[in-house]
Amino acid sequence: MAGLFDLSGRVALITGSSRGIGRAIAERMAEAGAKVVVSSRKLDACEEVVAGIRKAGGEASAIACNISTKEELQQLVTRTREVYGKIDILVCNAAVNPHFGATQEIPDSAFEKVLGSNIRSNHWLCQLVIPEMAERRDGVVIIVSSIGGLKGSSVLGTYGLSKAADMALARNLAVEWGPKNVRVNCLAPGVVKTDFARALWDNPEIYKATVERYPLRRIGEPDEIAGAAIFLAARAGSFITGQTIVLDGGATVT
Repeated sequence: MAGLFDLSGRVALITGSSRGIGRAIAERMAEAGAKVVVSSRKLDACEEVVAGIRKAGGEASAIACNISTKEELQQLVTRTREVYGKIDILVCNAAVNPHFGATQEIPDSAFEKVLGSNIRSNHWLCQLVIPEMAERRDGVVIIVSSIGGLKGSSVLGTYGLSKAADMALARNLAVEWGPKNVRVNCLAPGVVKTDFARALWDNPEIYKATVERYPLRRIGEPDEIAGAAIFLAARAGSFITGQTIVLDGGATVT
């Protein structure tokens, strides 16, 4: 069974991987044998994660990048290729949510930031990376979406809109690039215990109301999302493309 989840010799580029879900994916993919590029805006935070991976016996490099800038994304891809020669696995995890409230009240600048960072940057990265994968007829793209893209919300509407678009992006890229053996899928977590989702779990009243709707009666942990990412990236998930895998403790079935 270990062979089904072995990532030895694979190169994984993971955005937003200095903390939370992205960090867990980076650490666990390195544990599974991948050479990992840890990326976020702050280089020191990336280097901290890399140091931990190397201490555990893994291989990793830190490259800072602001995903909202196409030039920086190009540099990220170029430098990854300079360090490791290729990109086998692209994980589009970085995302923003500067507005917690009704869509009626979101400023234009915040609306544009959400759509730019959560959709356009993923589109740009895929444009930059997938053609290389297609040439080798081998590659995996994983977009970290959210169950917000499957549900309505009175406080996360624009964020949910962007995450629904990510699901559509994955489906369309899967159709376009499947004949070249490039697989593209989404992960859609529910509430996970990260700093990014702190507003949804740090408040006892909100947390209680949230987990009461979850059959498992708890929120998720970053490692539980990382496991699904490894599944999709490895041979175990080689017949899956264009899908959105929901990891939400059962929230969307109740």
